[in-house]
Amino acid sequence: MKARFTPALFGHAETVLAQMLRFEHPADAVVSRYFREHRQLGHADRAFVAETVFAVLRRWRSLAERCGGDSSPRRLLLVALACVRGWSQRELAPVLRASDEAWLAEAKAKKEADFAPAVRCDLPDWLYERLAAQFGADAVPALADALNQAAPLDLRVNTLKTDRGAVLGRLAADGIAAREGALSPLAVRLRDKPALSRHPLFLEGAFEVQDEGSQLLGFLLEPRRGEMVADFCAGAGGKTLLLGALMKNTGRLYAFDVSDKRLANLKPRLARSGLSNVHPARIEHERDAKIKRLAGKFDRVLVDAPCSGLGTLRRNPDLKWRQSAAAIDELTAKQAAILSAAATLLRPGGRLVYATCSLLREENDAVVDAFLAAHPAFTALSADAVLARLGIAVPGERLQLRPDQHNTDGFFAAVMEKQA
Repeated sequence: MKARFTPALFGHAETVLAQMLRFEHPADAVVSRYFREHRQLGHADRAFVAETVFAVLRRWRSLAERCGGDSSPRRLLLVALACVRGWSQRELAPVLRASDEAWLAEAKAKKEADFAPAVRCDLPDWLYERLAAQFGADAVPALADALNQAAPLDLRVNTLKTDRGAVLGRLAADGIAAREGALSPLAVRLRDKPALSRHPLFLEGAFEVQDEGSQLLGFLLEPRRGEMVADFCAGAGGKTLLLGALMKNTGRLYAFDVSDKRLANLKPRLARSGLSNVHPARIEHERDAKIKRLAGKFDRVLVDAPCSGLGTLRRNPDLKWRQSAAAIDELTAKQAAILSAAATLLRPGGRLVYATCSLLREENDAVVDAFLAAHPAFTALSADAVLARLGIAVPGERLQLRPDQHNTDGFFAAVMEKQA
């Protein structure tokens, strides 16, 4: 059902965008809070507001270029509706003022070919330059275009409760179009984005929402029955739940995180999953006494490190405007410290996987290369060989997923082993 386009609805979008562009809070948090405060907005109205303001965030730089000297929230929205979503002047008529017609025609007439490369790609200069240096300037437009699309909705099937065929069958019976994921043997990709929080399969714990690329990180760790395993930066536990299922609900699986709130968000997911081998544990920092007491006891450790999140711009387009080159430099020091601390947990012969949802070499290969140089007890394993054993075909000594090549979020992972 399509929302009826009115000045009032446009006003809601304008207010939300103005709050977002302060960049004081994550964009999704701004939208969620606004909808909680305006419960009178129906599903179609909320969809219009969210889709339109996120379209502006994705294309903010080129839209501002089209707006010229006045890139107010109102004008950004109008240009986004006209140029990104293809609305005609007749469709925009309910909110157009007499003075709008001339500048809107001028904004639409501007040719992207005349914009600077970073503006065409809707990237800040510093990020465009780093991506061009890393992947080549010719590759950045396709990557940027993929990052500027909305992400599909992926599910991960919980093998403790069901299998992928059964989930696909039930979704089809309920009129929800879905197919098997192309990479992960547990992934289901939905054609649309239906509300699933009250679907019986979700309530039963038969699936969790998880990007297909994220699922491959658990397969790289390859945990086995009865082992001691740690998810070192567990967050809300999406990968923890996958690891627990791969362990067939045996052994001990620690979910470490510095945030009480994130670990609290894991609890209802854990209850639905049917897992009983997961032990959430809050730590103060990577050098916490809990970590020191457990040194040398683990078979496998996953470090999904805090990062810039620049591989998730399809979901979080505000990150490219909120991050900075200086922030990346701070993050890399933190990532190195976390990886070194997590490595102390491993027994000889144990496996270590370092992962981020970043595209940048500085947060990925550079961190791993420095770690391996400083820790001669660890050697690199081939990521593609590990995945091939599981029937997953993604080439590369280290996993590097990109939305333009794999239609997943951007992920990096390196597999290492502590020598016996």
